[in-house]
Amino acid sequence: MDIKVLGTGCTRCKTAHEMVKEAVVEAGVDAQIEHITDIKKIGKYGVLSTPAVVVDGDVKCVGKIPEKEEIMAWLGEQEKDQ
Repeated sequence: MDIKVLGTGCTRCKTAHEMVKEAVVEAGVDAQIEHITDIKKIGKYGVLSTPAVVVDGDVKCVGKIPEKEEIMAWLGEQEKDQ
């Protein structure tokens, strides 16, 4: 599973990244997590507001810090698809 947290490095973006890491550990899934801070790379996802979370190429969340339960649901959806 490939997860990208998009954000310029502000406190909210860092918090979103930490929430994703915690959820991945708690769910016990095999995932690569990357924090993308480059504005041009963020723009390629069509994201205009950060933080944003992308799971296996699908933008799941934009402009807010996701709740851990939300992230866990995304992880479960992706596990079923694989």
